Amino acid sequence: MSYVRHAAVLFDLDGTLTDPYVGITTTFRHVMSAMRLPLPDEETMRAWIGPPLHETFRSYFGDPALVSQALMLYRARYREYGMYENRVYPGIPALLQTLREADVKLYVATSKLITPALGILEHFHLAPFFAGIVGATPDERISTKTQVVAATLELLSADERATCIMVGDTAYDIEGARANGIPCIAVSYGYGSLASLTAATPVAVAHTVAELRAVLLNGRL
Repeated sequence: MSYVRHAAVLFDLDGTLTDPYVGITTTFRHVMSAMRLPLPDEETMRAWIGPPLHETFRSYFGDPALVSQALMLYRARYREYGMYENRVYPGIPALLQTLREADVKLYVATSKLITPALGILEHFHLAPFFAGIVGATPDERISTKTQVVAATLELLSADERATCIMVGDTAYDIEGARANGIPCIAVSYGYGSLASLTAATPVAVAHTVAELRAVLLNGRL
């Protein structure tokens, strides 16, 4: 029999529930082509999956005007095409269903803009599993992972918050959870390197969805 220790679980989206690689990297290529700039190498683009987009572009472009142009181009193409060039990791729907059946409240806490985040979850039939979905806001009032997790925790009851946990694939998830006083399970099948995840000291690292299921349902890998 499964034993669930957590009244609520906060899930990251990209790299945790779904694999956004094709949609995001194709959209990055579109941006660079439209701006007539050289395309970053594959390793650089992989590193861009996960962190807040505006932070990535600010670090890469520097010039605020270029950042604004890149964000506009990215968001336009991503809303129309990129968000659907995605795939749900095998085993995720079954895991979410099992957790819901165990009366665990599920939430999404993503630094992706809220509109495409909702669109992805609805398109891939994941939205009904979640009691709440929180993403970044266009005005950047909520943008960092720490802010996203804090806003998500406001949706939880006191009992849920007392035993909740975060699940994510980058050090941003671990650090955002820690800043809000909650533990985090890291998944290494996403886009954070194993070295960066280990250095951020999550409570556990799951290398597959099956291992994530084991630690959430049985408290072990």
